[in-house]
Amino acid sequence: GLLFCTEHPFCHLIDTLRSEQYEERRYFNLQKLSDVRYEKLPFCMRVLLESAIRKCDGLYIKTDDVSSILDWQTQQNQAEVAFSPARVLLQDFTGIPAMVDLAAMRDALAKQGVDPNLVNPRCPTDLIVDHSLQIDYSKCAIQSPPTPTDERSSSSGHCAGQRPGHQGSCSKSSCSDAPSGRSAAVQIENTPLLCPFHLQPVSEPETMIRNQEMELIRNKERLQFFKWCSKAFKNINVVPPDINAVHQVNLEYLCQVVQEGEGFIYPDSVVGTDSHTTMINGLGILGWGVGGIESEAVMLGQPVSLTLPQVVGCKLVGTINPLATSIDIVLGITKHLRQAGIGGKFVEFFGPGVQQLSTPDRTTIANMCPEYNATVSFFPVDDVTLQHFKNTSTDHPKLVVLEDYLKAIKLFRSYGDQSDEPQYSEVIEMNLSSIVPHVSGPKRPQDRVAVTCMKEDFINCLNEKVGFKGFHISKEKQATQVPFLHKGAEYNLAHGSVVIAAVISCTNNCNPSVMLAAGLLAKKAVEAGLTVKPYIRTNLVPGSGTVTHYLNTSGVLPYLRKLGFEVVGYGCATCVGNTAPLPESVVDAIKQGDLVACGVLSGNRHLEGRLCDCVRANYLASPPLVVAYAIAGTVSINLETEPLGVNLEGKDVYLRDIWPSKEEVNHTEENIVIASMFKELRSRMEKGSTFWNRLESAESALFPWDPKSTYIRCPSFFSKLSKEVCTPQSIEGAYPLLFLGDKVTTDHISPAGSIARVSAAAKYLQSKRLTPREFNSYGARRGNDDVMTRGTFASIKLQNRLIGKTGPKTLHIPSGQMLDVFEAAERYQRDGVPLIILAGKEYGSGSSRDWAAKGPYLMGVRAVIAESFEKIHRNHLVGMGIAPLQFLPGQNADSLELYGKERFTINLPQELTPRQQLTVKTSTGKSFSVTALFENDMDVAFFRHGGILKYVARSLLL
Repeated sequence: GLLFCTEHPFCHLIDTLRSEQYEERRYFNLQKLSDVRYEKLPFCMRVLLESAIRKCDGLYIKTDDVSSILDWQTQQNQAEVAFSPARVLLQDFTGIPAMVDLAAMRDALAKQGVDPNLVNPRCPTDLIVDHSLQIDYSKCAIQSPPTPTDERSSSSGHCAGQRPGHQGSCSKSSCSDAPSGRSAAVQIENTPLLCPFHLQPVSEPETMIRNQEMELIRNKERLQFFKWCSKAFKNINVVPPDINAVHQVNLEYLCQVVQEGEGFIYPDSVVGTDSHTTMINGLGILGWGVGGIESEAVMLGQPVSLTLPQVVGCKLVGTINPLATSIDIVLGITKHLRQAGIGGKFVEFFGPGVQQLSTPDRTTIANMCPEYNATVSFFPVDDVTLQHFKNTSTDHPKLVVLEDYLKAIKLFRSYGDQSDEPQYSEVIEMNLSSIVPHVSGPKRPQDRVAVTCMKEDFINCLNEKVGFKGFHISKEKQATQVPFLHKGAEYNLAHGSVVIAAVISCTNNCNPSVMLAAGLLAKKAVEAGLTVKPYIRTNLVPGSGTVTHYLNTSGVLPYLRKLGFEVVGYGCATCVGNTAPLPESVVDAIKQGDLVACGVLSGNRHLEGRLCDCVRANYLASPPLVVAYAIAGTVSINLETEPLGVNLEGKDVYLRDIWPSKEEVNHTEENIVIASMFKELRSRMEKGSTFWNRLESAESALFPWDPKSTYIRCPSFFSKLSKEVCTPQSIEGAYPLLFLGDKVTTDHISPAGSIARVSAAAKYLQSKRLTPREFNSYGARRGNDDVMTRGTFASIKLQNRLIGKTGPKTLHIPSGQMLDVFEAAERYQRDGVPLIILAGKEYGSGSSRDWAAKGPYLMGVRAVIAESFEKIHRNHLVGMGIAPLQFLPGQNADSLELYGKERFTINLPQELTPRQQLTVKTSTGKSFSVTALFENDMDVAFFRHGGILKYVARSLLL
């Protein structure tokens, strides 16, 4: 390990961190490089550099990698470097094949007389079981109770003791055994949760529990395997189901910012198989998503290979508009980056405006990388990040180490000193004051209106002809006011009067900060003596009980209640028109004056008349603006220059007087909401789930494979594993399994989604006496190579030129029969015939999937000849021992007049070298050259060994 590092090429950089508050820590002090280039590196590149220096061993990571990163200014977009992240993050769908492979490796080594306990992840790995939940129980597609003649009713029409429509709970024991097919009905919002057999209400918590129970029963085999892994393997942490989603666990529990291992401290970094991995960059932790085989490689001690990226500096300046919410800010920055054209690049935020963003803002922006095609969006650790960890951590000494270490190696961002600004590939500047809060309406969500222009826009809508925005109200009628009585008091309604105001925290308003802002605004409004007119239909519909909990904990719920925003329940209500009827006097006044009355809500639907048939103008607004417009009683108001109302002393009160500052909202969010969320997660992590704690699993070093299992099987990757590495064998007389065109994606290659009833995988499962209802999905069966191999190339959208039509079929060339792709491959393998695949441009594009390489390998594919490859998929092919061969520039199958039914011979020299040209000969006498896309010596080594799994296994045999 690194403890014995006198021969380490950078041992002269080793330094000691000392303080009276903690024990000494050793680290690689990059400032000892005394190289001016280091201080000009973007912070994310400094993380790469530290890792390369610390992990430099001359084999996987070389001094050339260090030199290239240090010389990033001239090497970006050119040099290929290796990166060893601090840890690996897996979710269960991608984790199951990785762990099955390690279990199979233990079996293979045990057969060779090697201690199987030597097989463990070399890189710390966290596996979160969170992708197994399916919805078996949901709201039923019935809005009224069934009649006794309804064929779905029980024989008595209703459960005993229940009246039609009674909101009690069904007590029939058979409800707990409801099958998926009958309970997964079409959902109609705001209907009671009904027992799928007896059509009686079932409580929402019970529905959640039933779904979780079904998840555990359906996936028991997989969970038992994970439980065995958690006990058998070192260096792996399994987070059981029903704890939290993978990205939440990563943010709230696993992230460390500074890690400790092998006697050193170093920056935290992560590669993960979940699309949300990029969220972690919002906390100053470098991380991004990779494919299954890449993650396995890192687990087994191999670095990630990447081309040094361009790093775009996003400079945030200006002051955030006081009325702008977190949602406005996040969407504004996302839109700005999308328009900047930064695909495939790293983004790093800097500038004085960054400190105005809370940690939830930052993680949300980082999570939206796919929206603007960046690889990562990195926020270096600063005072805001540090305060976040102080609010959520109980380990004070560790926080002191974190701060001292990051400052020692210049990874702590200070915005006071502009002299040490990094140099970026390019800088795009965004003025935060340009982010203007908007509402949407009055008829369509895509019609956005700046809050400052709301009054002017509403008047224009009155003038315009009836259409997407217009109401065509004549000039002389626009000043109409209609008096009416409500509960003994007289009020006036006019065009623009608000009659419905609903604060809803679902979909686009689930961010705690916007709900807290609404609550804090309500608090200040009540304290200022403002009220909401009693005829306005107000309600508060939280997206979950969690929202109610943090509104109550922060002390703002009573103030919302005082303004009429009472919690009415949890579910879809106002958005879908399920608002309680307006008072008759209000409806009569609207009709009498032909008024354009308004509804304001923070949901996501607001088409004309949707909230109520007499409410023609409906606006979507942030939760605090909903409260503000409710207090004002009209949308025809300039919130900057006109008062919302008057206080008890008769003094005008403006929105600016009661609008909570971003600092107030952030403080409440960090100190109350997030702190309590972290505390709850830690508690759940410590307790675990009852099911998981009681789940039995083997105690052995080797996994006891069940030959009857259709979920977990020992894969054949290690069959015929020998200590010696065979010299590369030329591919003699191979037939093309498939002849494909351009842009064949991993969706075409790799199994995904449900298992079709007529597929090869379905035939296999039916042979195991499973019914289609029990097939589950390819994702759930990723631990069974028999299922996954049969699903390879099973896409109905596959276009194979050998058969001339779309579908998962191919031509078995010797017999001329058209077969399922798997059946043809099986017949070729039985006859000892090697296989290749012919393809066009961008073979393997799309999302990264390990079985897009594993499946073809188990089918007997030795090489893929294509015009070009998607980079990650090329890595996967090499990792499985399949040769990625590229036609020479300007050549392809058509230009070489290949028709796909020839036999191909590819000569592989004993001494393969990176990017070597190889000769391909066909049975028709043609000969052409291809480039073997082995990018470096490690690629060649993996191919020679038959893939990375055998490479690692052999390293343990020696």
